Amino acid sequence: MSADPVGGLTDYLTGALGGPVTITDFRFLSAGARRRNIAFTATVAQTPRRLVATIVPPAVELMPVDGEAGVRELARAHGVPVPAVVAVCTDTRYVGEPFVVSAHIDGETVPRRVLRTLAASGNAARTARQWGAAMARLHSIDPAAAPESVPAAGADPAAEHLAEVEAAARALLADRPVFSLALRWLEKRLPGPPPAPALVHTDMRNGNLIIDADGLRAVLDWEGTQRFGDPMRDVAWPALRMWRFREDEWEFGGFADRDTFVGAYEEAGGTFDLDRYRWWKVMGTLYWGVGLAQQAAAHLDGTVRDIVMAASGRRVSEIEWDLLMQIRPRVKA
Repeated sequence: MSADPVGGLTDYLTGALGGPVTITDFRFLSAGARRRNIAFTATVAQTPRRLVATIVPPAVELMPVDGEAGVRELARAHGVPVPAVVAVCTDTRYVGEPFVVSAHIDGETVPRRVLRTLAASGNAARTARQWGAAMARLHSIDPAAAPESVPAAGADPAAEHLAEVEAAARALLADRPVFSLALRWLEKRLPGPPPAPALVHTDMRNGNLIIDADGLRAVLDWEGTQRFGDPMRDVAWPALRMWRFREDEWEFGGFADRDTFVGAYEEAGGTFDLDRYRWWKVMGTLYWGVGLAQQAAAHLDGTVRDIVMAASGRRVSEIEWDLLMQIRPRVKA
């Protein structure tokens, strides 16, 4: 990112918004683990607009920013709550990297604050229903309608994902019997291609939602969206234990039970498949464990020096427990 992002944003938005722009209240947001999010007020013709710029370094770009903006607007047109896209810039001359400018949405994104907000308001169940309905609306969209720059899953998304994760697990975790057991469980139960491939977000969990006392305000972080994916991948991912933030009795995000979330998903047109859901939940847990192992390896070999990544190796044992609890027989995983 350039040393003068305010100047770059001012120059670009002056052209994009059709008049001289003044930027005030400029601040970096804590949200966003890989991408830089900047909140500011842009005043055009004496009319202030609260905006957020998401700046995407090439090293973490999963799809072009114009493709991401396009799929966000497609989802918003189908009733998914998404911050409106105001401008998209692929020209790196302005701030050094591509960026998307969106409308600012009030609310909480930090998971523990989300949980406190919902506990204080008593609106957890309502928010869970809004969340489930939003996911169903996304899955109702024809994936062929998304921009072609949005990555497409293969003909069998489950088999494709398992092959990728298995290779990494064999390389990093060959000495961990629980991971080997989970891999065998997944291989034996491969669900096959989804009956209705969908447009999937892949990361619609607590932490990527804007929530206030009234409920769900917006879904964020669309850079991992895929065309022609398995909708049960989306449903299972936010139910993993790491997204509950110590509120383990609430399967979805630490504030919602499965029946409430899935009931709203089905009422809004989604089709829930328990066996596929369970497969993707085990797959997601194993994937997360492999990711922790990769972080620890990067720290240990000196590729990255980071205290959080250094601790990742110790958390692999937590994932082993989760996997055992999920693959044991006759348990509501």
